[in-house]
Amino acid sequence: MCGIVGIVAAPGCEAPAEDVARRMNAAIFHRGPDDEGVWRDRRALLGMRRLAIIDVAGGHQPMHSDDGRVSLVFNGEIYNFRELRRTLEALGQVFRTRSDSEVVLQAYRHWGEACFARLNGMFAIALWDAAAGTLLLARDRLGEKPLFYAQDAKRLIFASELKALARVPGFRRELDPEAIQAYVCFGYVPNPACIFRGVRKLPPGHYLRYADGRSEVVRYWQVDFEPKLSLSEDAAAEELAALLDQAVSSRLVSDVPFGAFLSGGIDSSVVVALMAKHLDQPVRTFSIGFREDAFSELSDARRVAEQFGTAHHEEIVVPDAVACLEQLVWHLDEPFADASALPTFFVAQLARRHVTMVLTGDGGDEAFAGYDRYLRYLRLQQLGALRPAAALAAGLAGQMLPPRYGHRWRRIGERLRQPFPDNYLSGVALTRADVAAALTGEAAAGTPADHYRGLAAPARGAAGLNTLDRIVAIDLASYLPDDILVKLDRMAMAHSLEGRAPLLDHRLIEFAARLPEDLRVRDGRGKYLLRKVAARWLPPAVLTKRKQGFAIPLAQWFRGPLRTLAADTFDSRAFRERGLLRADTARALLADHVAGRADHGEALWLILCLESWARHYLDTAVAAAA
Repeated sequence: MCGIVGIVAAPGCEAPAEDVARRMNAAIFHRGPDDEGVWRDRRALLGMRRLAIIDVAGGHQPMHSDDGRVSLVFNGEIYNFRELRRTLEALGQVFRTRSDSEVVLQAYRHWGEACFARLNGMFAIALWDAAAGTLLLARDRLGEKPLFYAQDAKRLIFASELKALARVPGFRRELDPEAIQAYVCFGYVPNPACIFRGVRKLPPGHYLRYADGRSEVVRYWQVDFEPKLSLSEDAAAEELAALLDQAVSSRLVSDVPFGAFLSGGIDSSVVVALMAKHLDQPVRTFSIGFREDAFSELSDARRVAEQFGTAHHEEIVVPDAVACLEQLVWHLDEPFADASALPTFFVAQLARRHVTMVLTGDGGDEAFAGYDRYLRYLRLQQLGALRPAAALAAGLAGQMLPPRYGHRWRRIGERLRQPFPDNYLSGVALTRADVAAALTGEAAAGTPADHYRGLAAPARGAAGLNTLDRIVAIDLASYLPDDILVKLDRMAMAHSLEGRAPLLDHRLIEFAARLPEDLRVRDGRGKYLLRKVAARWLPPAVLTKRKQGFAIPLAQWFRGPLRTLAADTFDSRAFRERGLLRADTARALLADHVAGRADHGEALWLILCLESWARHYLDTAVAAAA
């Protein structure tokens, strides 16, 4: 696991001095405290910070081919590197190290751009082919590893984190208004956009080719939902069990101590069960909770830990909410309002005291339709021709009920009237449409789906997809890489901890996508086939456990420890003059929340995160320049 940075100059221009890469590296020291490398030729400048996981002694980067033609910096892990190495050795390649980095380098030498489709892993890769004058940037299929880039007439710059790009001389911190709008609606900035104009995120499953001063982004992978598998239920269960086992066992390759995050839910519990099967020593497991019982799953995690005899570590967190916010904002790079980043930060902190790598249960909800919102959406769509009447009834209920409850019915009515993908995307928005409009100004707010319509293209392009597949396709393109995996990567890397997600093995995702709907959703519950397979290893209490999510008590905190911070922030001159959001609306939301008239916890957190981000990434830069 590493952080990578680089600059490639356009033809006729030269790369800057090595000191620029060292400054970029310094910004992401936390991603790789074990080693640093910087290398430069006339046009290319490459740098990396390394967290040594495999071949601790031999995996130094940047890495170069024997003839000096190709240079590599690479962040991530390739789980099939041993198989690829054997294939390359049969083709005559001699290896100097045991690292997966060298396998990536030689795979490119033999297969060119087709090498990325052969890699099974999580990765952000930069390959500079000096002889061809070509830079290749590649990102893994699901977007587990981040990669930002920006291009102008003289150069292309890239880095694992936005804060490293900001260390490049001449970098412009100009806000993208559309990115702000998307953030207010959904709580994060969707790929390929970035909060700064001119910066892009390389989309998952794509690579970028930069040659002759021009760049092209190429898709090398896309999940197929059709044709559906024609397997019996028992045969599908056997195949799923084998895929799960392979996904976990392949992620146990490590030269450093490792463990697992354990919430007690089905996804993380399956991962721990299969780890226990393959290891000859107790799995190290890690769980955190809060003092508020409704936001703690410690008893559930403890039950699973006892079942498998793990070396279990747990902690009840009593966070300093103000200090935590400052830490989160720094590590998350862009405005990010998913409050579950905070418990992820703390469980990563706990784990890092004992291990350097963890396995997680991320990806199970997308792959096997585990989110409650999927079930709600399916129920609404099943109304068919009755939808107009149901929309009218829901709208009337919304007008008659008190505001605290009425807005839910109004939203249902709105969704019933909307076409796809608007009806799904408006339902997953973090901020209600009326609140978003009030915060940003009615004329600017638009429709939440306006910002995400392009991400529905994979679903829209496949006209024959069923309803479930269409909404899962959207989440695989947006919510998973831009929220869930951003949270995992940044919060783990904040503590120099590597996180691996077996349920995001692309073979597993491809299998799940082609399952018939009734093997994912049955009797009003998701994850049907996964539950059936998991019953081989897990106690019944885990299989029937209500989905809780990794939440924090925002409502209570904004009536307690965060109340003063929010009030002072919304009253501040800096907040008013910055003008990103309306101060009068922010104050009104806080007053309603404190008085108990409504629960605006998520909206208030979103506002606070945006302003804290602006102070870190805008005000600090202005002060430094002065």
